[in-house]
Amino acid sequence: MDVPIDKVLSTKKKDYPTKEAGNDVESPSLAKAKERASHRDWSTWRPNPKRALWLALVIPGGGQIYNRKYWKLPIFYGGFVGCIYAITWNNQMYHDYAQAYMDIMDNNPDTKSYEQFMHFGNQITDQNITRYQELFRKRKNRYRRWRDLASFVTIAVYAVSVIDAYVDASLSDFDISRDLSLHIAPQVLNNGQSNNLLQSSAIGIGAALKF
Repeated sequence: MDVPIDKVLSTKKKDYPTKEAGNDVESPSLAKAKERASHRDWSTWRPNPKRALWLALVIPGGGQIYNRKYWKLPIFYGGFVGCIYAITWNNQMYHDYAQAYMDIMDNNPDTKSYEQFMHFGNQITDQNITRYQELFRKRKNRYRRWRDLASFVTIAVYAVSVIDAYVDASLSDFDISRDLSLHIAPQVLNNGQSNNLLQSSAIGIGAALKF
């Protein structure tokens, strides 16, 4: 019995997903992920504390951005900018006074960088040179100390931003609903040691936490 060749080919042909030109066929998992993202309720979204911690460590302020606490960014960035400015300014003043102190301590008349810090009309003589040497030494040490202090403050601001990001993310699901309440009221306490209520009772304060 002869069977037409076109019928044989049609019975062996399988249905495979095709991809037409210009139309990408998405996988079911990708389509479901996009659907979940489009229907995500951002009001119930809660940050991940570990992710907030790593973002805050890598990028200053990144943890606050991830936690969607944008109002904290001007505080931390203002602290960083102020500390960096203090470090830069005090470091420049320290180097200037350090050079002036070196110049006033040597006997070279050609090195007079200390004159830029002298008040108009003041001159250094043999009678007051010791006082000016001590003055420049103290100012050099003072600006170095302020520069180091500004560096420690910068590290402190960075550490606070990291801790704040982690704690804020950890407490994001803390219950602050109306069902959470604390009631404090006077209460009669009975220790149960006697059948006489007057002897076994005492007046105190009771606290009830509802959650």
